[in-house]
Amino acid sequence: MPRAPRLPSRRLALAQAATISLAAASHPGHPAARAVSPCACLYRCPSIHLSLSLSLSLLSPCGANFSSIVVSSIYSSKNIVLHRYLATPLSLSLSRARARRPATMKKEEDDLESPLLADIKEPAPAPAPADGSTKGCTYALVCALLASVTSIIYGYNRGVMSGAQKFIQADVGVTDAQLEVLIGATSVYSLLGSLAAGWACDRAGRRRTVALSAALFLAGSAVTAAADGYAALMAGQLVAGVACGFGLVVAPVYIAEISPADARGFLSSIPEIAGNSGILLSYIADFALAGLPTQLNWRLMIGIGAVPPLFLSAAATFAMPETPRWLVLHGHRDEARRVLARTVGDADRRLQEIVTSVREATKQAAGGSGGGTAPPPSTSVWREILLRPTPAVRRVMLAILGLQVFQQACGVAAMVLYAPRVFSHVGITSERAVLGATVLLGAAKTAAIVVPLFLADRLGRRPMLLASAGGMAASLLVLGLSMSMSMSMSGGATTTAAATTCVAAAVAYMATFSLGFGPVIWMYGSEILPLRLRAQGTGVGTAVNRVMSAVVGMTFISMYEAVGMAGTFYIFAALSAAAWVFVYACLPETKGRSLEEMEALFDAGAAPSTRAALSS
Repeated sequence: MPRAPRLPSRRLALAQAATISLAAASHPGHPAARAVSPCACLYRCPSIHLSLSLSLSLLSPCGANFSSIVVSSIYSSKNIVLHRYLATPLSLSLSRARARRPATMKKEEDDLESPLLADIKEPAPAPAPADGSTKGCTYALVCALLASVTSIIYGYNRGVMSGAQKFIQADVGVTDAQLEVLIGATSVYSLLGSLAAGWACDRAGRRRTVALSAALFLAGSAVTAAADGYAALMAGQLVAGVACGFGLVVAPVYIAEISPADARGFLSSIPEIAGNSGILLSYIADFALAGLPTQLNWRLMIGIGAVPPLFLSAAATFAMPETPRWLVLHGHRDEARRVLARTVGDADRRLQEIVTSVREATKQAAGGSGGGTAPPPSTSVWREILLRPTPAVRRVMLAILGLQVFQQACGVAAMVLYAPRVFSHVGITSERAVLGATVLLGAAKTAAIVVPLFLADRLGRRPMLLASAGGMAASLLVLGLSMSMSMSMSGGATTTAAATTCVAAAVAYMATFSLGFGPVIWMYGSEILPLRLRAQGTGVGTAVNRVMSAVVGMTFISMYEAVGMAGTFYIFAALSAAAWVFVYACLPETKGRSLEEMEALFDAGAAPSTRAALSS
């Protein structure tokens, strides 16, 4: 038996007193702790503390357990003096005491000791989950960035027509009425794509649907750039529009399901940032290529959009994982666990939550019978969304559809698609100045979109939506006033002031739109839908969004010819104010909640309060 090292006097006494007091404080209800606590003040007498520790090791099972706690506390520390001079004698005395115990008493000791030592040992590995969580967030970020390439391509295809339309008219001979239909029809086609994307996401998976959208974008850009007539232009926009519908659905769903709960707001904002970046890139391409011959410039503007889909399709095929919720929904639990292990800290717990959610959803879809994890039929999903929704699903769909309607009703499509016309109407005559102002608009929209990336999880969804709607209403009102000023007054100084005010108000409108109604509605819609309805419900919301975008895009020219440019923006301002009222009255806060908690939130009929509107 090894001998205990020689014990110094006063220094060891202080160490013993501190260690025993710490153990007693950690387990105040333990019998040995109640015996030691009154004696902790006797640190001036080392022999008392040494005899006290050894006696507790020899007297009873609880004393032996308490000595184990002391030893564990010492070994978990980094103090070499405590390791050498205190842990060793206590360990030796504990070993002697246990050697003399009957077998039954040893079992009792183990039963008493296990929970106590478990409590002591838990803090030691605490840094590991944090490190795993950091790695998981990094991996989820990479996946979100890859999925968001879809949004970059969508934004580019959406914005490139703003600068290219003038050259298309000159080269192909398209009239204003035909151009209005051509641009607006893209949104109608994307309606078909968004409805088909929900079905494809459920059947083929989120990752394969990303690859399919990339292939459609490639084909649409190529056909449009090679068009030699109006019919060919419409055919190319048909394919590109379907691809836009796919991209709008699959990117938010994929990112919402691959993201950890505490980073979902951050990551779910990336597609909107990517979409705005694509719009800005299209404006820059229009500005840079405008000086080329008319037969060539607009074809290059559109044809550039065929390059990114090549990289996206390769990434979706070889680099991106499938989402764990889709994997569980289709019975691939082991693969889902592997994905969760790379994206969240506690993979087993999250997997169990998802499995439970899927099981309950399947039982509910089957009318309360059956258990497994097989997905419900598509007819059951559509029935629950449209025909027989539960009160919770009805509230969820009201929130989603209302947000999608108001996002487009506020006129953002008019500014994205017809900004050069708006600036020309206010008196800016130079072609390069018009395109330069359009680039400034895209830059402001893209820069402002970064703000929700950092504040959505800190401030909450509701405050950002309310601030965005209020800012849009004020900016559109000023924009309408600048139009009225340019029409009612003449003169160089007045025209310059009106043009400056118009551009500034348009920039402010785009910035405030990007603060909330740009990214947050997609984030909000993708996270509040139950798992069994997420893909199809997102598809329905996107379809409504595309219908409203088509209405705005196909009627803007006719509208401003009927009621004037100023009157058109006054209408958009009133609709933005109505959006503020809708958010305030109908939307609860979802910040910090897991995806599996959302249905319960809406099922409870949580009506947002005034405090919730202003606090996170």
